[in-house]
Amino acid sequence: MRDVLPVAARVDHPRFLAFVPSAPTWPGVIADYLAAGFNIFQGTWLGSGGPSQLELVVIDWFRQWIGYPETAGGLFTSGGSAAILDALVAAREAAGWPERPAVILGDQTHSAFRRAARIVGIRPDGIVVVPTDTSFRLDPGALAAALTTARECGLSPIAVCANAGTTNTGAVDPLPAIADVCVQEKIWLHVDAAYGGFAVLTPEGRRLLAGIERADSISLDAHKWLFQPFEAGCLLVRDVATLVRAFAVDADYLQDTKLGMEHVNFADRGYQLTRSFRALKVWMSIQTFGLARFRAAIAQAIELAALAGRLIEETEGLELLSPPSLGIVCFRFRPPGAGWTEERLGTLNEAIQVRVIASGTAMISSTRLHGRYALRLCVLSHQTTLEDVRGTVLRIAALGRELELELSGNFHCPE
Repeated sequence: MRDVLPVAARVDHPRFLAFVPSAPTWPGVIADYLAAGFNIFQGTWLGSGGPSQLELVVIDWFRQWIGYPETAGGLFTSGGSAAILDALVAAREAAGWPERPAVILGDQTHSAFRRAARIVGIRPDGIVVVPTDTSFRLDPGALAAALTTARECGLSPIAVCANAGTTNTGAVDPLPAIADVCVQEKIWLHVDAAYGGFAVLTPEGRRLLAGIERADSISLDAHKWLFQPFEAGCLLVRDVATLVRAFAVDADYLQDTKLGMEHVNFADRGYQLTRSFRALKVWMSIQTFGLARFRAAIAQAIELAALAGRLIEETEGLELLSPPSLGIVCFRFRPPGAGWTEERLGTLNEAIQVRVIASGTAMISSTRLHGRYALRLCVLSHQTTLEDVRGTVLRIAALGRELELELSGNFHCPE
């Protein structure tokens, strides 16, 4: 408590607006305490029938929220990275293990997808990255062209990755049109909804994520917009049998665990045999607060980012670089007048970011959008208020005006 934990980011702070914050509910924390204290092994039904049944219940909640058919199912994972890995293994199995497999993704797709592709044996020339449009979305026409080109080059595409809320900007790809392309091309569609997926619980999120139910697989993270402690990822697939075909293996020392189809061994659905009891925290949190509280918290975060966007547009010197989407807004300070090259603007905004963090105002992150340095706010916490967001944006504007003068006087960005 004294020497180690203070040397770490407080990702649960109301003004931690960088990367993807996480503000867990107290029932979720207690659930992890119970799961650890009882040291639950949840790889087989024989070892944990009660916890396995509860995971089936929570997975079915997710299935219904997404709009998947009753054939769908899945499992909890450590996070979105593990969920994507499991999905690509299933996609490779469904494609018949081609000799030169390939995956198609947009340039805004999370790096976890490329990492998972490497792990399942896809060579660098098989990871095909398609440039996104001016709204940072994957264009269906460009996707179809990339599939054609990949096949002409002797590659065998096994999966397409679409985004339901990118980490960079919160952008949502045109899911219905992408699903149409994947059906026509007979290729597995994975939707990375680790960031934005649980927004389907709100009217605005449901509208933005229309078509997500057509995916073959979906990755979700309950430690984001369901406010759970790490780790609480999830993989859903339209046909749960595809996971069993990809992962189930026989071993003599596990013969006692073969109890029948109604007794699910979650080790047969993913790469982990030893698994912790992750579903308990979601179940306890929703049982404690009710789903309406979660809907309201998610809707509030989306609205706060939208308010931040309007404030940015109204504040002199601030420039919106991407429209607010699913709680994320990207912008920068841009002084009036000529002579502010992209390089100088990058230096100025980097200096602003450093001072905002050093002052203790808030934790904000940065990114690059089409080569432009951007400040990025991610509103995700159920504890963040309008005053937290408003104060952060106005402080950035004030620091921008201060640093504009310093930079004009040969200011150098601090180390």
